Amino acid sequence: MTTGFFWDEKCFWHGGGNYAFTQPVGGNVQPFASGGLPEDPETKRRLKNLIDVTGLSKELACQSADPVTTEDLLRVHPQEYLTSFKKLSDNGGGELGLRAPFGSGGYELAALSAGLVKGALFSVLIGDTQNAYALSRPPGHHCLPDFPNGFCLLANISIAVEAAFAKGLTNRVAVLDWDVHHGNGTETIFYDRDDVMTISVHQENNHPLDTGAVTDRGIDAGLGCNVNIPLPPGAGHATYLEVMQRLVIPALNDFGPDIIIVACGYDAAAIDPLSRMMATAQTYQDMTGMIMSAAEELCDGRLVMAHEGGYSEVYVPFCGHAVLTQMSGSDIEAEDPFADTFDARQPNAKMQAIYSSIIDDYVELFGF
Repeated sequence: MTTGFFWDEKCFWHGGGNYAFTQPVGGNVQPFASGGLPEDPETKRRLKNLIDVTGLSKELACQSADPVTTEDLLRVHPQEYLTSFKKLSDNGGGELGLRAPFGSGGYELAALSAGLVKGALFSVLIGDTQNAYALSRPPGHHCLPDFPNGFCLLANISIAVEAAFAKGLTNRVAVLDWDVHHGNGTETIFYDRDDVMTISVHQENNHPLDTGAVTDRGIDAGLGCNVNIPLPPGAGHATYLEVMQRLVIPALNDFGPDIIIVACGYDAAAIDPLSRMMATAQTYQDMTGMIMSAAEELCDGRLVMAHEGGYSEVYVPFCGHAVLTQMSGSDIEAEDPFADTFDARQPNAKMQAIYSSIIDDYVELFGF
């Protein structure tokens, strides 16, 4: 098995503006002593460092990719938005949308980030790799065609998918988003389409507050091709695996994709500052194993992971390493030093039954 790993040091140099977590600095919001960017490059850099230190990167096909082209961008984003973005980027940066700040050169770095996702997708579709991981930064799943949102400046996955369609490399794509925040951008772009299924597993009422309802199923030709699975806070390891088994895999089986793309955020992890879920590195490894099995049955194992959120510098590297170990079939593991602590804090049997009852309701609603 060959697993591609697409990354570029320049993406770690994307500047996220003068924020403290998700609030702009000013008034009573003090700046952090050590930066405090909301979308910190260190989570990604430390993941790359960890796979280098353990030796896992030597077993991956590590490479960069070209930025996406203007032609690629225009399939998703209108020219007016791209012009405004480029102008502000050239003038030192700023903010065009909601909580999506960027510095000088942000336009080019966002195009490179989207290019890493496109490179990973194309490498799998043309057979250079069996599966691939894009360490993309800035992320993309919140970005609307004309409105950046939630640290996302370009719709990375959507741009890559449209480029693949344009080249005739695929006909049916499934996008599974297990970032803890609703994948509203990807949903919006494909909401009326039946050639792309979008599935979002997210913490209910986190971000955005006005999207992600379980009743939002798509419109016109896309009716039934959008699946939202909102979960209450604290759901934990067992709930995520139950969601995969009872909801995600049946949805994929019904759709029958040529390739599966995962919007791979790690912000559902137990100590992430922007969520209240209780997933662990083992959760991500097990979910990866399940989605790989589904891909093997449905689309000859074709699978791409595009890095999205995850804001714990300490824990994101262990989650990402677990995913890459699973994807590559490697024996190299990075032992999770938090495993015992997080396992002891999982929901008790009474709470687990409540979470399972919510999944029961979703199964009935979706008809799986």
